[in-house]
Amino acid sequence: MTDWLANLTGLNPEIQSQILSTILIIFILWLLRTVLIRFIWRRTDNIQIRYRWQKSSVHVTVIIGLLLISRVWFQGIQFLATYLGLATAGIAIALKNLVESFAGWLFILWRRPFQVGDRIQIGSFKGDVIDVRVFKFTLMEIGNWVDAEQSTGRMIHVPNSMVLTDTLANYSQGFRFIWHEIPVLITFESNWEKAKNILLDIANQHDEYLSEKAENKIKEASKKYMIFYSSLKPIVYTTVKDNGVLLTIRYIIGPRRRRNSEQAIWEMILREFIKCSDIDFAYPTMRFYDQTSEGKIGEKEKLQ
Repeated sequence: MTDWLANLTGLNPEIQSQILSTILIIFILWLLRTVLIRFIWRRTDNIQIRYRWQKSSVHVTVIIGLLLISRVWFQGIQFLATYLGLATAGIAIALKNLVESFAGWLFILWRRPFQVGDRIQIGSFKGDVIDVRVFKFTLMEIGNWVDAEQSTGRMIHVPNSMVLTDTLANYSQGFRFIWHEIPVLITFESNWEKAKNILLDIANQHDEYLSEKAENKIKEASKKYMIFYSSLKPIVYTTVKDNGVLLTIRYIIGPRRRRNSEQAIWEMILREFIKCSDIDFAYPTMRFYDQTSEGKIGEKEKLQ
């Protein structure tokens, strides 16, 4: 058989053996990975676990395959080291961007600044991580023209090199909650103290179970990060603006629940304010002020 193949292809027996060994290595590794993936699929329906095993098995199989095939084709460690050194230098010069992205992929695997399922912002891109590959990772975009950082439906493929050069914000690691604010502007004539108490009651109703949950998350995160908050309870801040008194509700919420929580709070505000004849929303208007009739009592007496 060897002689027949040599006559047919012109390949000597040694090269034929190397080719056969290479094919055998690839087949065995593919078979082992297939069996492992099927075993995992039968043991769990969890999508994240399945995804991680599928990705990890590919990486491990490729690395082992390259090492085994290299031993088949390159005899002698010194020759192999020289060859790899020259090849690496040439690749680094010719494929600079790909090399940087590969280094970024190694950094992602090593330091884990994010993982599949996390919501992140890197540079000007924001979204949920749905895939991580050797040269790029993929985001399901949020924000942009859509309010409250909800999904736009677009997928963004980001080079891994950006994790080494751009600032990365992770919504899902550490504290795992964000502070959200809702500004409510009422007129100067409104009973602002009453309005403030109403808003604080609404915020407390909405936040009654989140504060305790967030405190537990902070205790977990403090083992790794220097995270400290003196209070996680909702608060309403008072500020005076040109058009009225601004009452700002500040509370904690999960990154993916911002829009639903804001809608629920606004609906409660509208229901409560409509019951109060002494509270009105403010909006840009023009008015004429007569100090003799509208001024403070002491000032009106002086003018009269």
